[in-house]
Amino acid sequence: MKLLALLLQLAGSVPPKPAAAPAAWRTLLGAYANGRDTAYVYEAGDTLFALLDSTPPVRLVQGPRGWAGGDSIALRSGELDVGHVRWPRLQLGPADGGQLHIAPVHPVAELLRADRSLVPPAESGAFLAADLIEPAALDSTIRLDVRYATTNNFLGSVFYSSPHAFLERPAAMALVQASRILRPLGYGLLIHDAYRPWYVTKVFWDATPAASRWLVADPAKGSKHNRGAAVDITLYDLGTGAPVEMPSTYDEATPRAYADFRGGTSLQRWHRALLRRVLEREGFTVNPSEWWHFDFRGWERYPILNVPFEQLLK
Repeated sequence: MKLLALLLQLAGSVPPKPAAAPAAWRTLLGAYANGRDTAYVYEAGDTLFALLDSTPPVRLVQGPRGWAGGDSIALRSGELDVGHVRWPRLQLGPADGGQLHIAPVHPVAELLRADRSLVPPAESGAFLAADLIEPAALDSTIRLDVRYATTNNFLGSVFYSSPHAFLERPAAMALVQASRILRPLGYGLLIHDAYRPWYVTKVFWDATPAASRWLVADPAKGSKHNRGAAVDITLYDLGTGAPVEMPSTYDEATPRAYADFRGGTSLQRWHRALLRRVLEREGFTVNPSEWWHFDFRGWERYPILNVPFEQLLK
């Protein structure tokens, strides 16, 4: 009965699941640029809209010569025409829809050897004792795609010796409860990253070009991942086993990754909203710049940890 009540409460906060947008619209959806100005074409309610700056969205209607909106907007595959000025379509995120990649400024293998022996920054205050456990060991429907245990990550190097995801026990139990709520809806949780030893954060910082360091946490401060109180996560379809479509790819450094990005399709935004509603109910808070990154309440009560996976698995 409690689960039913939760599902009914969830149904009141998430609108009905929309249909997928027509495949033919995929070449039209996205961002279009004119100098420093960017416009977005997105789908909502089986309709295409163009969004320019802070002006209200303009509904686009398909005609014999393509799509048009208002008196001055025309849309064709590859470009948006605004007042007879061409706005070419931008490539947002990886061209193949896969993983963001950055060329490291130092060899990652060398940094791993050097940084692993360093000590995290000293902290003052009283912290809870660390109690890292694996959510996937508690719920078989929680799956893993731990990118940092492979070369399929933004630096193209292996950082973890094995594909595991650890969290402080309260956060792990909260994920198990979230998974329980999602199962009747046909979805499971797919974890990309969770606890991250501090030395890995240090390698990220040392390997990332200075202009791109906004992508990574400052090791002088540590990260919520280092405390075992943050998780990078998405949804997958329990029936097919495939990850669901979201407005952006994982680890993507574009506006599409924002938690409130208005672009994409209705179904992509619905998936994002469902993930957020369920996790927020269980005590997580989304990172405004990354729809996949969630911090658990009370993260500041846990210390920065530097325990390698090998030691946790003993």
